[in-house]
Amino acid sequence: MDDSRLRPADVLRVGGAGLRTRPLRVFLSALGIAIGIAAMIGVVGISASGRAELDRTLAALGTNLLTVAPGSTVMGGTATLPKESVAMIGRIPSVLGVTAVGRVSGAKVYRNDRIPAAETGGISVQAARLDLPEGIGSTMDSGTWLNAATEGYPAVVLGAQAARRLGIGAAGEGVQVYLGGQWFAVVGVLEPVALAPELDSAALVGWPSAESYLGFDGSPTTVYTRAEDDAVEAVWSLLAATANPMSPNEVKVSRPSDALAAKQATDAAFTGLLLGLGGVALLVGGVGVANTMVISVLERRSEIGLRRALGATRGHIRLQFLAESLLLSALGGVGGAVLGIAVTGLYAGTQDWPMVVPAWASAGGVGVTLLIGAVAGLYPAIRAARLAPTEALATT
Repeated sequence: MDDSRLRPADVLRVGGAGLRTRPLRVFLSALGIAIGIAAMIGVVGISASGRAELDRTLAALGTNLLTVAPGSTVMGGTATLPKESVAMIGRIPSVLGVTAVGRVSGAKVYRNDRIPAAETGGISVQAARLDLPEGIGSTMDSGTWLNAATEGYPAVVLGAQAARRLGIGAAGEGVQVYLGGQWFAVVGVLEPVALAPELDSAALVGWPSAESYLGFDGSPTTVYTRAEDDAVEAVWSLLAATANPMSPNEVKVSRPSDALAAKQATDAAFTGLLLGLGGVALLVGGVGVANTMVISVLERRSEIGLRRALGATRGHIRLQFLAESLLLSALGGVGGAVLGIAVTGLYAGTQDWPMVVPAWASAGGVGVTLLIGAVAGLYPAIRAARLAPTEALATT
């Protein structure tokens, strides 16, 4: 028999036969590879799905929302925005819309009037304009937003987190909260607001209602401004001086979409760390494959001697054990890829994200396992090929 007569199919068949004789050992060795590959593909897939969700959110809500808020005074205190700031910002060319909320100092909200005063749940009370949902791109989870009929009465819309903290599943008839020392009807609950997450933990009341019932002074604390897409930077440069002409240095201007992008960058750095840990797990799995193959050579010395005596060359023996190592790694790689994709799909489904697993991650993962299998099986294959037939047959 010579090398030219050993077809690839023969190599795979002989390699597979060697693995089938020790199924438990093969399973455990392949499991180490699978865990490493699953971790790496899962991390890449979840990160890619998160980026796809961010892109989808920004595409739906836009990157042209700017927020104006009071900064600090020269003495280090908290500044205030003039009551006229909303109207003044609305006069800036290229501004598509402007809305605002104002924090109601001293007002607390509780589920009922028997809750201790200190247990506020971290819920703020904000006066809100009627056009707030359009300005920030928010939607209702239940109930309705404030309207011209309810904004002057004790009615409240809760942010998503505020509703959960108060134990309110949905707005409806008879649902009330104890706010500012009196009862307010819960007319709506918001979905989480991606571009204004501070409103998720807020109780929103109408601007006139806040002034009448809660002593609100009418000063906005956050002004949300929509600008034309090609004029965002120009509008940004004018906002501080327009909102507070007397003290523009006491005004903070930001773009919420930048905060989302920064969060994604932080997540990307964390993804790199997790990929490193997955690589360590994969390396450990490769060591396990090498250990399995070395033990296999020691246990099968008589088989090697018999094959050599029947005409198998050193090249045939090398190919046999190298094929076993590659098949073992391929089993772990394919299994790990399937597991990693499944984990990504499961997590993306629970978060309501689009599922994205880059093709390069799956193909690259399987390719890396084959490379590890080749490296891990090279020494055992060479060692097996160097055994003399007489020495191997003499092994008992």
